[in-house]
Amino acid sequence: MATTTEIARYHTTLPDAAVNHLGRLVATWGLLADLCFADLLLLVPVTRSDALGDAVTGRSLVVLGQVRPLTSQTLYRSDLVGSVLPAAERPAVFRSWETGEITESEQHIDGIPQPVQSLCLPVRFEGSTIAVLTRDSTPHVGRQPGELERAYLEVFNRLAQMVATGLFPFSHVEGLSDEAPRVGDGLLVLDGDRRVEFASPNAVSALHRLGFHANAEGATLGALGIDEEAVTVGFSRRRPVVEEVERGAEITVVLHCLPLVEEDEVTGGVVLLRDISELRRRDRLLMTKDATIREIHHRVKNNLQTISSLLRLQGRRLSSPEAKTGIDDSVRRIRSIALVHETLAQGVGDDVPFAVVLDSLVRMVSEGLVDPERPVRVEVRGSAGVLPGPVATSLAVVLSELLQNVVEHGYPADVISGGGQVEVELHNDGERLLVTVVDDGVGLPDEFAIDDTTSLGLSIVRTLVTSELHGSITMENGAGPTDRRGTVVVIDLPLVERTDPITGSVPVISP
Repeated sequence: MATTTEIARYHTTLPDAAVNHLGRLVATWGLLADLCFADLLLLVPVTRSDALGDAVTGRSLVVLGQVRPLTSQTLYRSDLVGSVLPAAERPAVFRSWETGEITESEQHIDGIPQPVQSLCLPVRFEGSTIAVLTRDSTPHVGRQPGELERAYLEVFNRLAQMVATGLFPFSHVEGLSDEAPRVGDGLLVLDGDRRVEFASPNAVSALHRLGFHANAEGATLGALGIDEEAVTVGFSRRRPVVEEVERGAEITVVLHCLPLVEEDEVTGGVVLLRDISELRRRDRLLMTKDATIREIHHRVKNNLQTISSLLRLQGRRLSSPEAKTGIDDSVRRIRSIALVHETLAQGVGDDVPFAVVLDSLVRMVSEGLVDPERPVRVEVRGSAGVLPGPVATSLAVVLSELLQNVVEHGYPADVISGGGQVEVELHNDGERLLVTVVDDGVGLPDEFAIDDTTSLGLSIVRTLVTSELHGSITMENGAGPTDRRGTVVVIDLPLVERTDPITGSVPVISP
């Protein structure tokens, strides 16, 4: 669905500042719909001829926005946003647009059996009418509104006047919460002296949560035991202010103050109270859980390092070269896994920026395996992006084995003098991760096949790529000269969810 900004720019010639003003209105007007118990539409005449085709420029209306109330039933079951309406269907809208005055009308709309009463509010910005806000409802015959409804409608009328004079929505907003306020949060109406004129039932419940149980009407927030700084700042600066009020570790209420302005004078205010105690409790639990998970990864890393140290101690006591080599290989594999847990312990969540792991992996191989007199340089190109922890662990072990295999077997001293160059290239296109390892060593035996290899390291690589990562691997000789034809290893891993046909499991790799 197109946004308010996109629709306005396509159908109108409104300047960016005016379009931004309409965007702020649409972001906050759910409160208006709740207060007036009616549907709200935001309309503006179409002024771009290329957006209309055969329609008449300036005599058609485009619906920029639509909001339904939480306090009443909606009139419009369909979505009208982006619709272009002939001016004849909404004559009162054009009258309000042309005169800049609030107008009322009664009209028949297709699909609605009863006549619809429309209150048309000109939306002013920097002295000009830039749109029209309509409040559409059906008449309630023979029913007297209750106290709550009267209070809500009174607040709506005051905010409507601010819309018509360009004072609402506010151009500067401080401390906005992630979600726009609605009257279901609990509403307090304050007079010009910041005393409570009306408190909705939900507001009374929020005050009870904060520990105040007496009658709130006629009292200031300070008398209720609530810090009045947010209200004082909102009234003095004529801007909305958001503040969290806490009572101990268990109770948290968000206080959202909207000053009511008339002719550049603050005549009162609206305070919305939202009990977010449960939300904050969950936030604390998540933070505790996240800290616990990071501590677990840290301890796993430490334990792996301890195991690695014990294996190295054991290796020093061995006399068999083959046994020492096996111990060294095991130590390196354990350190590769420890690198991933170290990265997870330092970050947030279960995903790993693989570049950090790969840099440490390359440094570990270079420092532990490469002969300074016959250096093998490893260059990394591209990026794998952010990978889930299990994927990063398997891929780290795979690359560690491949790099070790190149360093130990790719440059035999009796064939190649000097060192060599290894390139690791990673490409993530959102659907697949392609990892290519290319060296300029002696290459593979002529009849080599990775599926038939008896090498433990390459067997580990093949198993991890095909079984754990659900990908594929190929190893073949490069196109260099006979003594340095090199080896090209290509690993292709899926990045989209796919159900395994045998186990039914879903690979954990994601973009």
